[in-house]
Amino acid sequence: MSKRFLQIARSMPDQGFSEAQVEAFKRLYLAWKKQSQSQLDWAEVKSPPEEAVLHYEDFAEVDTERARDLLSKLAVCRLNGGLGTSMGCVGPKSGIEVRGGETFMDLIVTQIRRLNEVYGSAVPLVLMNSFATDSDTKKMIRRYEDELEIYCFTQNEFPRLRVDSNLPMLKVRHPGQYSYPPGHGDFYDSFTQSGILDQLLSAGKEYLFVGNADNLGASVDLKILAQMDKSGVPFIMEVTPKTRADVKGGTLVKTPDAHLQLLEIAQVPKDYVEEFKSVKKFKIFNTNNVWINLKAMKAKYDQGGMELEVIVNKKTVNHVPVIQLETAIGGGMKCFEGAKAVKVPRSRFLPVKKTDDLLLVQSNLFVLKDGVLVKNPERQFEGLPLIRLGAYFQDLEAYAERFEEIPDILELDLLTIVGDLRFGKNVTLRGNVILVCEQGSLTLPEGTVLENKVMTGSIKMGEL
Repeated sequence: MSKRFLQIARSMPDQGFSEAQVEAFKRLYLAWKKQSQSQLDWAEVKSPPEEAVLHYEDFAEVDTERARDLLSKLAVCRLNGGLGTSMGCVGPKSGIEVRGGETFMDLIVTQIRRLNEVYGSAVPLVLMNSFATDSDTKKMIRRYEDELEIYCFTQNEFPRLRVDSNLPMLKVRHPGQYSYPPGHGDFYDSFTQSGILDQLLSAGKEYLFVGNADNLGASVDLKILAQMDKSGVPFIMEVTPKTRADVKGGTLVKTPDAHLQLLEIAQVPKDYVEEFKSVKKFKIFNTNNVWINLKAMKAKYDQGGMELEVIVNKKTVNHVPVIQLETAIGGGMKCFEGAKAVKVPRSRFLPVKKTDDLLLVQSNLFVLKDGVLVKNPERQFEGLPLIRLGAYFQDLEAYAERFEEIPDILELDLLTIVGDLRFGKNVTLRGNVILVCEQGSLTLPEGTVLENKVMTGSIKMGEL
C-alpha cells in the first residue's frame, strides 16, 4: 500500500469518516492507482457490433399471469442523491414539482403503486440517497408509508483530494465542500453494505431495476424483465440512439477481450474527445437504466466485490484544484459475465436536468398515465423540440414566474430565448422560434401564435 494512501487513511477517522468509508475509499483509491498505470489505447476502442446489442422490438409481449410472476421477483431502485441546485432549488431534486402539482417522487411512487394494484404484486421501492438528500428524503416519503414498502440507504462519502498533493483538502470533514458522494457506481458497495441486498433476497426478490430519480421515462418494463428472466442474463444496460443532445453521454464500447464496457467522456484522452462525441462512430449512449440479477450480485460480493473503472472528476473548490474519484453504475457491466445491452425507444430516457427539460415535460408534448409520461400521440414528429431558454429562465422560481401558462408546443421544432420574456395564456409556438429581446422585457399576450419566427433586437408588439 502506498505511503500516500496511508497518510489519507490515518487522517480520515479524525475528519469524521467511518471505518467502513475508509475501507471503501481504500478500494477506490487503489483501483485508481492501478488504472493510472495503463493508458487507454484509443485504437482498440470500438463501437460494439450490431449483434452485440439486443433490440427491444424483438421482445415478446407479457400476459397478465406471467407479469404477476415476474413482479413477485422484482424490486425498483431510484438513484436519489442529487440536489436541485442546477435549477436554483434547495433540497432533493426528487422533491421538485414537475407536472400537475406532483413531484418526481410522487410520480415514482405512483408508478410502482399502480403496478402493485393492477397485478396484485408487492414491488418495493429502494432509494439511494446521498448525505445531502437523506434527511429531507426520509421526511418526504413518510406520506407514502401506507402505500408502499420503501427502503432507504445512503451512499458513501469520500474526501476530495488536492491536485498538488493527492491529500485531502483540509483536516476537517465538511460534507458538500471538502467531501463528496462518489458517483452512482457507489451503488454496488453501499447497497450491499446496507444489508438491503440480503433483505430483498430473503424476501424472494431476484431482480432489481435501477434508474435515475429525475428520468421520467424510467419505468418498469415487463418485456425487458421477461427477457432477463428467460435468458438468465445477469445484467442489462438500456441504451438508446444518440442525438446531438447526447454527445457527452457515456457510450458502450467493445474492448480487446470482447467484453462490453461503459466509456464515459471523462475517461477519453483529450485528443479523442471530438471523436468520442461523434454520432457516426458511437451511435448509442447509456440511459443509466440498468437491470441487475440480485443473486449474481450477491455472488460477486461473496467473492470479494466488484472493481469498476474509476472516473477522475476535476473541480476547483475555494480556489483549490481538486479531484474526485468516482464510478458509474453502468461500469458494472464488465463485472458480470454474459451482460447484455438492449436498444430501447427514446421514450425511456426523459431526464430533467435544467428548466429547458422541464418545459418539455410540462407541455402538451406528453400526457401523464399512472405516473408515467407518455408522448402525446398528436405529436406528428419523431423527435422532441430543442429548447434553449436564456439566463432569465434558469432559476426555477424565475422560470415559473415567466409562464402564466405553459405554451402549446406540439408542433415546435426549436425554441431559443434570449432576454426577459414572459408568456401569457394560450400561447402557441410552431416550427423554429427564436426570440432575442435585448432591451427591457416583453410579455407575449394571451392567444399569441408564433410560427417560424426569428426576432432580434427590441421586439415590438406589432411584429408578433
